[in-house]
Amino acid sequence: MPRKFYPAVLERGAKGAFAIWFPDFPSSVAGGVTQQEALEKAELALARVVDAMAEADQPLPDPTSFEKISLPKNCRPVAYFAVGVEPPNPSERVNVYLPRNLISRADKRAAELGMSRSSFFGLAISSLVGDRSYADLTSVAMPRSKIHRADEGAGPRPKGKLR
Repeated sequence: MPRKFYPAVLERGAKGAFAIWFPDFPSSVAGGVTQQEALEKAELALARVVDAMAEADQPLPDPTSFEKISLPKNCRPVAYFAVGVEPPNPSERVNVYLPRNLISRADKRAAELGMSRSSFFGLAISSLVGDRSYADLTSVAMPRSKIHRADEGAGPRPKGKLR
């Protein structure tokens, strides 16, 4: 599935902390003491909600244009920006016959890494075929969706740099 860019709103809270929310995903909110921390958490929050929708076979909404973002009362926006996300490649069930001792060793190593058998096999295979998108995962808690942020000039600009 092609990458989509979703608008995000960076706002400053009453005590100086930062919050980021996505108009297209109302339940996806991130915050941080610093702008950098909030941005990193927002990227993960978007990737996780996209993963959850993909797992539930729900279609992704079309991104809202910056002009159509409706700010809630008392919102103190600092900037609008976009986060690009590439939904995960759908999984497919396969039957594979392997020696029991190999499966046992794979299960043991997967448990050491905190992974499921399927995730471990996917990691092992992708590392051998050169699929870096899967092989770079360091934790099963990391979303499979790929995230990409692009600063957009719509709206107030932050004081400082948005990476």
